[in-house]
Amino acid sequence: MAPALNLIGAGHVGRVFGRLWAEQGSFRIQQVLTRSAASAQQAVDFIGAGSVATAYAHLQPAAVHVLAVGDDQIAAASEALVRAVPLKDSIVFHCSGALASDQLRAAREAGALVASVHPIRSFADPAAVAAQFSGTFCGIEGDDGALAVLTPALQAIGAQPVTINASAKTVYHAAAVFASNYLVTVLDAALRAYQAAGIPEPVARQLAQPLASESMANVFRLGAAAALSGPIARGDLATVARQQQAVSQWDANTGALYQSLVGPTTALAARKQQK
Repeated sequence: MAPALNLIGAGHVGRVFGRLWAEQGSFRIQQVLTRSAASAQQAVDFIGAGSVATAYAHLQPAAVHVLAVGDDQIAAASEALVRAVPLKDSIVFHCSGALASDQLRAAREAGALVASVHPIRSFADPAAVAAQFSGTFCGIEGDDGALAVLTPALQAIGAQPVTINASAKTVYHAAAVFASNYLVTVLDAALRAYQAAGIPEPVARQLAQPLASESMANVFRLGAAAALSGPIARGDLATVARQQQAVSQWDANTGALYQSLVGPTTALAARKQQK
């Protein structure tokens, strides 16, 4: 029989892992505990396996416990789990991208092996993610014994586990913010700058799209240094200074954004010259 798994917290990530492991058979979904019996039942229905637990005290021992709760609840959930069930030689892991496995200190002190598993993708539509999970990268770190079990279980559902440095977990999570959230902010600055020059917003998007798309394609094909172009890459600092002044006069916040990017871009240009 497959090892039993308890799921504490059943948001989109927990539900997807539960369904995929239930279907694949690496783990046997045993119990699901959430803030309400109704939400736990919805998770059980989505997963297609398991039973509802209405309190930590009702949890049964399991080989694996998944804490799919909010970041601010991980430590408290770990402590509650310690009080509820024996954890010696079991595995406890959370799914946060921002926090490391040291948040599970209480579980580790109770004899559990701990880890974190962070799937790197959007979970807005859990049913769609479950259907298309194959190839999803997962940042993993934690105790060797836990990873020895979780790595093949992740690979069995099509994930691509990537080991990360636990001490750099917050920087790792910031990487996704740079690649997604802040990229949108920079593109918004470009669209607003075009509009400041009298170009209608729909046309501004058409102007920016090939520049952005080609730059992104070059980064992923050639690397960031080789993909860099523009005045800093050419050493045209006079143009950079004029742009900085003009943008700051147009919009102070966007001018500050422009200035903040000069230093990192200059360093990137130096790396390009070294290649």
